[in-house]
Amino acid sequence: MIKKPNPRPKKPSPDTRDKLTLYVTLMVSTTLCISVLAMVISFMLGLWAKEVDNAEIFKMISPAFSTLIGGMIGFLSGIKLMQNDDKSKSCKD
Repeated sequence: MIKKPNPRPKKPSPDTRDKLTLYVTLMVSTTLCISVLAMVISFMLGLWAKEVDNAEIFKMISPAFSTLIGGMIGFLSGIKLMQNDDKSKSCKD
């Protein structure tokens, strides 16, 4: 009698929620990188432009830069913290 080899255990496939979380995280990270690069480029161009006062450039872009960075980091950390929230034990006991 010929023995069949034991099949390898299949890796569990990620469910839809995990896929969606990964997709949203990647999109937010990509958006953050593009936005930061655009702001840094505008900072650099503003520094060497003769007709633009450097103080005015920093006054206009700094709040937007801080808001964007803080919002995106908060969003990403919120996604990661809440990712396994439904799998944990409830506190009703």
